[in-house]
Amino acid sequence: MLNTTDILETITMIRDEHLDIRTVTMGISLMDCLCSDAARSCEKTYDKITRLAARLVPVCDAIETKYGIPIINKRIAVTPASFLIGASGGDPVQFARMLDRAASEVGVNFIGGFSALVQKGFSAGDLALIESIPEALAETERVCSSVNVGSTKAGINMDAVRLMGEMIVRTAERTADRSCIGAAKLVVFCNAAEDNPFMAGAFHGVGEPDCVINVGVSGPGAVRAAVAQAPKGAELSAIAEIIKKTAFKVTRMGQLVGAEAASLLGVPFGIVDLSLAPTPAVGDSVAHILEEIGLAQAGACGTTAALAMLNDAVKKGGVMASSAVGGLSGAFIPVSEDAGMIAAAASGALTIEKLEAMTAVCSVGLDMIILPGDTPAAVIAALIADEAAIGMVNAKTTAVRVIPAIGKKVGDTLEFGGLLGGGPVMRISTIDPSVFVARGGRIPAPIQSLKN
Repeated sequence: MLNTTDILETITMIRDEHLDIRTVTMGISLMDCLCSDAARSCEKTYDKITRLAARLVPVCDAIETKYGIPIINKRIAVTPASFLIGASGGDPVQFARMLDRAASEVGVNFIGGFSALVQKGFSAGDLALIESIPEALAETERVCSSVNVGSTKAGINMDAVRLMGEMIVRTAERTADRSCIGAAKLVVFCNAAEDNPFMAGAFHGVGEPDCVINVGVSGPGAVRAAVAQAPKGAELSAIAEIIKKTAFKVTRMGQLVGAEAASLLGVPFGIVDLSLAPTPAVGDSVAHILEEIGLAQAGACGTTAALAMLNDAVKKGGVMASSAVGGLSGAFIPVSEDAGMIAAAASGALTIEKLEAMTAVCSVGLDMIILPGDTPAAVIAALIADEAAIGMVNAKTTAVRVIPAIGKKVGDTLEFGGLLGGGPVMRISTIDPSVFVARGGRIPAPIQSLKN
């Protein structure tokens, strides 16, 4: 039960501290849309998405009005498109255009699931989809793409890693006239979560219900404000307790919205993803939480330790508030979307090497990092391999979403606008890893994968 003080605190979080429902995402299975004819498969998929999601945006708007809780994005995630392409053949770009039309028809911000799961190798449809990603993302506005190249159980598919390095560069080149926006809608995973409601990595896992509602909650500003009110000199265990209690309150709000949306739409409620997903807005930064804990600036020695404590406390608070916490849940560190991270990167306090260390303890990985436009594809592939190795060995989700800024160099800036923000082009080591990347094959699964 919530008392009056809890309710007033939540109102303050919403009004003054940027607390919001970052996304309500409807997951839709397309397994019953599989058929041998590509045109028929597209038709069935379009009909199912527009039928099931027809009321998603109006229902979310009604809940927002009823409770005064901002719901920033309404999104859809579908079964990885490589399954349908493998069954029906045809042009994958045609399928991406259809997803874009369906998303536009129902009024959602993004649709995720132009995806492939290739951690152990390529099946029918996977290669065709991956090779079509640059064109598909260049020709659509709302479609997001993800590829899972590794897992703790399977190891890392280095052929897929090499290919994704090339696809990221080609995607940036195809959208160079639009701030390379295509690469910002493409993410490479290890241990991808099948119920993640956040873009660009959302897809509807094969073990999920036919249709489900997942909610992503965000509250970096609320957590920072709570830590700021702690007594001066409070020890770190007390700070962790404050974060945990704040995360509990935030998660309860997500549970309320998700359960009501699912009830009104007549579909099951899936999970609340309690991720501290920042925005470029002042006061809505994960980096500023770390600085409130005691660091002079994000990137200083101690950043990884502070982030580990933050991530753990967020998860503990969320799990106490709901039995349906899932997705990624924790702290995101996307550079271009976080005002504090942008400032730290611009000053040189935050480097890609430090960010890589931080990904060992945060929720995702190297996210929304802007690279020089001439960064070789082999360097990006090797960066993906490094990040996948952290996820594989630690049995956690890691990801890479980097944007080669075509025509720009270190020290320049790239602006996307909106929630994607913008930021400085960061320095990356270009010492040649191409021989390693070109070997291909598979990095075997680690010994800790043998748990049966």
